[in-house]
Amino acid sequence: MSSAFINFNGAILPAGQQLLTVQNRGFRYGDGLFESMRLMKGKLKFVDLHADRLQKGMKAMHIDGYSQMDTYFIKEKVEELATRNKIKHGRLRLTVYRDAEGFYTPTQNKMGYCLEIQPVDEPRYFLNTRGLIMDTYEDMSKPIDVLSNLKTCNSLLYVMAGIFKTQNNLDDAFILNQNGYLCETVSANVFVLYKNTLYTPALSEGCIGGVMRQVVMELCAENNIPVTEAQLEPEILNQADEVFITNASRGIQWVMGYGRKRYFNETSKLLMEALNKMV
Repeated sequence: MSSAFINFNGAILPAGQQLLTVQNRGFRYGDGLFESMRLMKGKLKFVDLHADRLQKGMKAMHIDGYSQMDTYFIKEKVEELATRNKIKHGRLRLTVYRDAEGFYTPTQNKMGYCLEIQPVDEPRYFLNTRGLIMDTYEDMSKPIDVLSNLKTCNSLLYVMAGIFKTQNNLDDAFILNQNGYLCETVSANVFVLYKNTLYTPALSEGCIGGVMRQVVMELCAENNIPVTEAQLEPEILNQADEVFITNASRGIQWVMGYGRKRYFNETSKLLMEALNKMV
């Protein structure tokens, strides 16, 4: 089910209205970035973390107007759009793009944005009842550079990994970085429980600096669960006791199988309970 309205550069407009031209830099070059967020009971969750990540990304990409995209602005625009669409629980995407002409070199660095919302039924996060079945996508790898930790609109790697997932009847797929180490998945960060310690790929490994990744690490500290950011060989997936993935839209999702390997979900259950107490 889609919403009736979007926010396009401050104007509330019908969601189906055609707004972009072929000159749009987000369309032509993937010249932008975005935030995926969650609304529960009419309130935007972890807005401070989303605003901080978006502003850092805009600075890194030299898009002007990053100071405008603060906590107050995002919260206000989200609540305005949710009210207009009569949505209390929803998923949001805030896309920021460079609103300029030019070929590869832009004529200016002005910001443009679009805020979208889709309704969901759940007023909180739910752990998946059936564990995910996953495998590793190896045809392309994630480069490690200044933009690696950002959610940019240049998402062809994830599109190709998503096609691989669908063709192989998987729920998600692991993505490796340029050095062959575990990085992330099509749409989430990765956590691996091995010998009573929880591991997640370090940001230096090129993974997205996920908001839920940060929240889960804070929850681990509060619940005395050792967690380490590290460089992880893919082989750890064959040795681990538990694997789960995280993002702001779905919270925590546990993985049941990787090849012939099967996992438990005790830690993911504990963390999901702690997460829902926060929200």
